[in-house]
Amino acid sequence: MKTEIIFMSLVIGLLGNFISTSEANEPIRLLYNERPPYFLTASPGVVTGLTGTPASFAFQQLGIPHIWEKIPSIRQMNILQKNKGKVCLVGWFKNSAREKFSKYTKPIYRDKPAIGLALFSNINIESDLSLKDVLQNKKISLLVKKGYSYGKYIDDLIRETNPSRVAVSVENLNMVHMLKVERADYIFMAEEEANGLIRKANFSVDEFKFIRFSDMPAGNKRYILCSLSVEDSVIEKLNTWIEKNVVIQ
Repeated sequence: MKTEIIFMSLVIGLLGNFISTSEANEPIRLLYNERPPYFLTASPGVVTGLTGTPASFAFQQLGIPHIWEKIPSIRQMNILQKNKGKVCLVGWFKNSAREKFSKYTKPIYRDKPAIGLALFSNINIESDLSLKDVLQNKKISLLVKKGYSYGKYIDDLIRETNPSRVAVSVENLNMVHMLKVERADYIFMAEEEANGLIRKANFSVDEFKFIRFSDMPAGNKRYILCSLSVEDSVIEKLNTWIEKNVVIQ
């Protein structure tokens, strides 16, 4: 009887070690959506771009098991919040709400100052005004993505001014199409993304104009957000790699 108990204890111990090892080797799901110049699928399982490349190098060089999964951005945040398994979102902004259900690395990229994108023919919105003045103008409408953060400065001003706006759940490419058919007057965008996105929508860059705001601060930093299931040791390794290899202007 004693021998059987010892044998069962050994089996349970080995099984526990196997489960722990399996969990440790579980690949982290890196979620992204095709968004030049931030993310480009170079080949199956290979992602490049302003945020895709440093994230890819970090996980590869550190030997952290991972797989890239292309998922719409609005679903990405829902998956992260549920905390079911090891998941990381690459290239997102930090805000207080997200910090409650995710772990952040150090920044892997910093945008240029945000711009507004509008039709060139739209005479109701021009550059050199303050962002607050534009948001307070109820005669023009802002197109925004539901559940999306445009960075603390813009998010705070939107809450403060409550501008006339249209909220959608589509990706930026579709939002450019909506802008072209005058569903709204302007959208916020990173300058790095604008020209490529307009061309991808099969429009001419000359049909649009960049709205530059007089009070817009430096661009937002982009981070890797991970679910609470991702070990702190993984975040620490990523941070060490980022400190050595990524320069934020």
